[in-house]
Amino acid sequence: MPPAAVIRSLLVFDDKHPLFGTYKFAKRIAIGIVGGTVLIIGVIMIVAPGPAFVVIPVGLGILGLEFAWARIWLKRVKAKAEEVARPFMNK
Repeated sequence: MPPAAVIRSLLVFDDKHPLFGTYKFAKRIAIGIVGGTVLIIGVIMIVAPGPAFVVIPVGLGILGLEFAWARIWLKRVKAKAEEVARPFMNK
């Protein structure tokens, strides 16, 4: 199979593709590593100088692409942020 055909076949994954399970697993691991790293950096920024309250939701958003628990936490963070910001928005 020519290289271009291999690349095209990798771009169009469906359940019948032989590498579909591997692709799903690798994608889940990659999102977990990247999102977890961003989330950990955000937690570290709570005590270190940095925009922790921006980085933590970004990390949860990345993790939320694959993990339901992260989507639930992100909804809670959004609700709390809206609750805190509401008095300032009414002025």
